[in-house]
Amino acid sequence: MSSEQTEVVLFAVADGIARITLNRPQKRNALNEAMVAALKDSLRLADQDESVRAIILAGAGADFCSGTDLAALQKISNASVAENLEDARSLMELFILIRQVRVPVIAAVKGRALAGGCGLASACDIVLATRSARFGYPEVKLGFIPAMVMAILRRSVSEKRAFALITLGAEFNAEEAARIGLINRVFEDGTFEGEVNAFARQFGTVSRSAVSLSKQLLYQIDGMSFENALASGADMNVIARLSEDCRRGVAEFLKKR
Repeated sequence: MSSEQTEVVLFAVADGIARITLNRPQKRNALNEAMVAALKDSLRLADQDESVRAIILAGAGADFCSGTDLAALQKISNASVAENLEDARSLMELFILIRQVRVPVIAAVKGRALAGGCGLASACDIVLATRSARFGYPEVKLGFIPAMVMAILRRSVSEKRAFALITLGAEFNAEEAARIGLINRVFEDGTFEGEVNAFARQFGTVSRSAVSLSKQLLYQIDGMSFENALASGADMNVIARLSEDCRRGVAEFLKKR
């Protein structure tokens, strides 16, 4: 990564966990072009490291991510159609990459996750939050829409709830986010860091290849017919059976029996 990218996103690996940290706390970790590029670089680095079992995506300072940077918003308002399309596709690539990375990507949300920040969190495989965290898609208040985020949101919550979230633009707390299925778990603020690390370490106790195949299949079957989803499952079943992890796991299980 370039020096500029290293400043806006921090990357570290320890004990099988890659930690990617949005590092613009003075800007509430608002997204800009450099940060999006650095996030993609960091995700690719983590994916190439065979020792990594899970990725934690967090924000430095008080907030996870407040959305798009004000300077970036100003740039968008003055950009051409081609420039706006290029910018939107860069963010689209980030959302796709999160799903293509072989290991689970865990969003650790404290403080505010609003607009693009809420979209970034919900794009992750798992979302953990502090009890005081706040979520929301306020884009409509600016005459904008959470366009790409809808593809993720619609797969996470019901159609009626998704409609209200994106058209009212209201903020809501972590308890409500968990209730509607947008996030996985809510932890107390004081124990959050330890709880997130403990949660991520669970992926070190299961087969890395099985988790990777499960992640791939889960997203692959979305939108398929029942029969096609079963067929894809049958194909992935065979791939899993032939993996070294499965052969070793079955052999150890039979030995115990």
